[in-house]
Amino acid sequence: MFIKAYQKLTLLDFPGKIACTVFTAGCNLRCPFCHNALLVTDIDDAFVPEEEFFTFLSGRKGRLDGVAITGGEPLMQKDIASFIAEIKAMGFLVKLDTNGTFPDKLDAILKEGNVDYVAMDIKNSLLKYAKTVAVPKLDTALIKKSVKIIKDSGVDYEFRTTVTHEDFEKSDFEEIGKLISGAKRYYLQAFKDSGNLIAEGNTAETKEVMEEYKRIAEKYVGSCQLRGV
Repeated sequence: MFIKAYQKLTLLDFPGKIACTVFTAGCNLRCPFCHNALLVTDIDDAFVPEEEFFTFLSGRKGRLDGVAITGGEPLMQKDIASFIAEIKAMGFLVKLDTNGTFPDKLDAILKEGNVDYVAMDIKNSLLKYAKTVAVPKLDTALIKKSVKIIKDSGVDYEFRTTVTHEDFEKSDFEEIGKLISGAKRYYLQAFKDSGNLIAEGNTAETKEVMEEYKRIAEKYVGSCQLRGV
């Protein structure tokens, strides 16, 4: 596992749980608005040894509920399944974040039964996907497959979209709604400029417009909420 860092305590990354967060190195997408740019573009320097993380985690038994695994894209890690299994064997809950571009690996991991919550980013409507993630030849069939896998898995989940002013219009949320139709939970997340973006040029959308997008999307899902607004 290539671990870039871990956050010892979070009350936000794992809904309803007291958790720590593991940040894995590397991503196959290049979303300009990504707030973890160094996890995507600067992955050749020092890593946190797995032993260090597990030593930390063993000392948090009874104090943390779970571990949120994010990136980067965690499913790029060759030994992600065994990493998750070891966390689970220690008695912790596991939340996995993914961009949905590795559906077969996602399916296999969810079937192992060691993931308690999965969060998948929906970057935009499918017609805009490649442009939004800055990967011109992205196969959106991967995204559709991952959505179905998650919905059918029996694992608790959410879908979420980071909303920028420049990348979205009302019709996108009609299309996203159709893509994830019947989903249990969907969040529209406010864009935040962390100062560590892959590229400049994106700005946050207004709360009023976010509310409009929410009204469109909530027709298709069980629950639609704004996050970080």
